[in-house]
Amino acid sequence: MLLGHINYWVVIVLMMAGFYCVIARGNMIKKIMGLTLFQTSVFVLFISVGKVVGGASPILREGVSVYSNPLPHVLILTAIVVGVATTAVGAALAVRIQEAYGTIEDDVIGDRERNDGE
Repeated sequence: MLLGHINYWVVIVLMMAGFYCVIARGNMIKKIMGLTLFQTSVFVLFISVGKVVGGASPILREGVSVYSNPLPHVLILTAIVVGVATTAVGAALAVRIQEAYGTIEDDVIGDRERNDGE
């Protein structure tokens, strides 16, 4: 039973690891990597749901009556491209913040902003 749904367990582990990195870490690069892990878990989930057990590729053939829907897989390809671009933009922003503040730790930047405002 558990081994039959191993892909869903992988989704849960990846999702919780990514969520933990986003919530518990103050480093912006670690948060970006956590978001990437979370995003990867969603990709695995959609691909797992899109596969029909015993389904064939959607090409008309003799003797095949059950087909897998290719739409989730195509949407995930698009989401992967968008995810890579978003990760690159986040990393570029982290580099600019590092240049401006000398750190990428959230709490240090917040303290500096509060002290400069007073």
